[in-house]
Amino acid sequence: MTLQIQARLRHASGFELKVDCELPLQGVTALFGRSGCGKTTLLRIIAGLERVPDAQVCFGDQAWQQSRQFVPLHQRRIGLVFQEPSLLPHLSVRDNLLYGYKRTPAALRRLHLPEVTAMLDIEELLDRRINQLSGGQRQRISLGRALLISPQLLLLDEPMAALDTRTKSEIMPFLSRMAAQAEVPIIMVSHAPEEVERLADRIIFMHDGQIERIETLQEALSRPDSPLFADAGAASILVGSLGDAEEDGMRPFGPVGARLWVPGSGLNTDAHDVRLRVLAKDVSLSLVEPRQISIQNHLQVSIECIYPPHNFRTLVACRTTEGQLLLAEVTPRAVRQLDLAAGQKVYALIKSVGLLT
Repeated sequence: MTLQIQARLRHASGFELKVDCELPLQGVTALFGRSGCGKTTLLRIIAGLERVPDAQVCFGDQAWQQSRQFVPLHQRRIGLVFQEPSLLPHLSVRDNLLYGYKRTPAALRRLHLPEVTAMLDIEELLDRRINQLSGGQRQRISLGRALLISPQLLLLDEPMAALDTRTKSEIMPFLSRMAAQAEVPIIMVSHAPEEVERLADRIIFMHDGQIERIETLQEALSRPDSPLFADAGAASILVGSLGDAEEDGMRPFGPVGARLWVPGSGLNTDAHDVRLRVLAKDVSLSLVEPRQISIQNHLQVSIECIYPPHNFRTLVACRTTEGQLLLAEVTPRAVRQLDLAAGQKVYALIKSVGLLT
């Protein structure tokens, strides 16, 4: 099943949105680009909040907008979550969560309160008032309320933009868990590379009102000129299982032969298919496995490609023994001195403090 969108919109300011695309309805699709490129406008067209003349929006075999036909938002069964949680302050957390659930026909209910509250770890908040919640808790309640209408599609408009850095890091695992467990296709607006890299399965890159390209996350991370790398630099995503914390608080990630150690967390993270974001600048390369060194994470990798130097830095694309892509950023001098070349086996050194799940 796919989502088909054709729309052209010109604002008085001179901004023009022109899109014609077809998206698979599975997993998480991120709309990524600079502020003002048209991400939120496109999301509003999908939701039916922006009615554009002559636009076409088809969800599978459902024509949400075509010719004179226009299906309003409440009939599209879409869950919406915005930057600011729009909760009802006079209701408890429980009543906020059940507000849309009670209005959803019983035959259409696929998600229920116990599973959603467990997914978002909000069971202990059910009897609280909204003014007793932190920003991150309020956003989790907004996510839960959107899920409990059992939507066909979930639209997230920069759901973490209004949160501080610490709260973002707290809510990210819940978003990741929700994306993996809810089995509802998600379209997410973001201009933050770390959010896209941690959550998305595919990315729609937008610029000046147009779609430049649509790529899987793996495709986007495999090219050195990826827009994801423009601000924070190149990064890799490793997928693996996360074990229980040891006495020192560190948790094992990945198989024994390619194990990494990451800082522990109080969150009861699902052990399977955890994403580990590794910045290329936090990866060093060695011709031999180092001994007696404070960096505990050593992975044997094969060099796949060495890209031309840029701004006195060289990006080296490596593959782990599991075949996962790992990018390292080193100096051109290091490339020369170590005589690095494609096909060579080396050791990647990664600082544990730089790893975030």
